[in-house]
Amino acid sequence: MLVTGNEILLDAQKRGYAVGAFNVNNMEIIQAIIEAAEETRSPVIIQASQGGIEYAGIDYLSGLAKVAAEKATVPVAIHLDHGTDFGQIVSCIRHGFSSVMIDASKLPLEENIAETKKITEIAHAVGVSVEAELGKIGGTEDHISVDEADATYTDPEEAKYFMEKTGVDSLAIAVGTAHGVYQGEPNIDFDRITEIAKLVDVPLVLHGSSGVAYEDLKEAISRGICKINIDTDLRASFTNTAIEYAKNNPDNIDPRKMLGPAREAMKATIKEKMEVFGSVGKAD
Repeated sequence: MLVTGNEILLDAQKRGYAVGAFNVNNMEIIQAIIEAAEETRSPVIIQASQGGIEYAGIDYLSGLAKVAAEKATVPVAIHLDHGTDFGQIVSCIRHGFSSVMIDASKLPLEENIAETKKITEIAHAVGVSVEAELGKIGGTEDHISVDEADATYTDPEEAKYFMEKTGVDSLAIAVGTAHGVYQGEPNIDFDRITEIAKLVDVPLVLHGSSGVAYEDLKEAISRGICKINIDTDLRASFTNTAIEYAKNNPDNIDPRKMLGPAREAMKATIKEKMEVFGSVGKAD
């Protein structure tokens, strides 16, 4: 069933678990997400980045996601990840996304607030949830790139002020994770999560979570994280399986025989994440 991001995340906040938000680019990824959610009875968020939308097209991607969500027997939100373009955010709302992210984190605080508030007013008017970001999360994801030197941690007092001024439904915070493949072990500032959660009453979001140790993710959830974004780990599962199949079956010319195993590999990865996040069984 298609629901807003707010509906899903408020339950996670109340019951002390996190919801997986998985990035999509094509049909097989969407199928893997929904099948994993159904089999584990987990609420889930299907999210598309600006790059994913450019690759598949907004009509195709929103159409696939809406069909999947409407047929599902678990709560499903369709979310725009890292929206930086006003027109594209509005387009996603028009195409049936039930949640959007406005990422104005590269701007000075007051400009971030102004841009975020503008999107929040538009989205809330039509019942769409809004996620924003405060602090700069390092790494690269599609069009979003932040050098390590430019990455900054979210200030708890600024987070409180930001929430009072914008009224967004969830907040992505910078606490030591990064987008993409880690070159070492991430060092998450758990005390910062706790402090922000005390000052901010909306669900908190952790980006750049692929490759983070599961014990660290569990600790982050216990401190107040309610939404965890996963992209790189799905790409790795998909690509590695497809490459292995191609190597072992050099004469195959049927894409389905390669994409089917890749879809199953992604589903296994998603189910594993859902177990770690504590969302299994929370849809019932």
